[in-house]
Amino acid sequence: MVARVWRGWTAPDEADQYERLLRTEILPDMAAQSGEGFRGAEVYRRPAGDEVAFMTVLRFVSMDAVRQFVGEDPRDAHVPPAARSLLHRFEDEVAHYEVVVDTHE
Repeated sequence: MVARVWRGWTAPDEADQYERLLRTEILPDMAAQSGEGFRGAEVYRRPAGDEVAFMTVLRFVSMDAVRQFVGEDPRDAHVPPAARSLLHRFEDEVAHYEVVVDTHE
């Protein structure tokens, strides 16, 4: 199992709108595009000074499944235009981790 970790930041008054966009459009679209290699997502949110930080953790069965979703370079962030319009800033590169402990299973 591979965890794909990415962070982005919004203004406090846009955080609820961004969270709603994640829930209703972005994550369902990602799941549909990713195929059987996608194993779910978690989104974390916290205040960060004058911004709100979001961290997404997408789970895939393998790096091949990640590549199937994002293309040849798995480090590239996948940030749809609707998300870009709400984010003040975001990471251009994604970090990938091998999941070595998962108590959800």
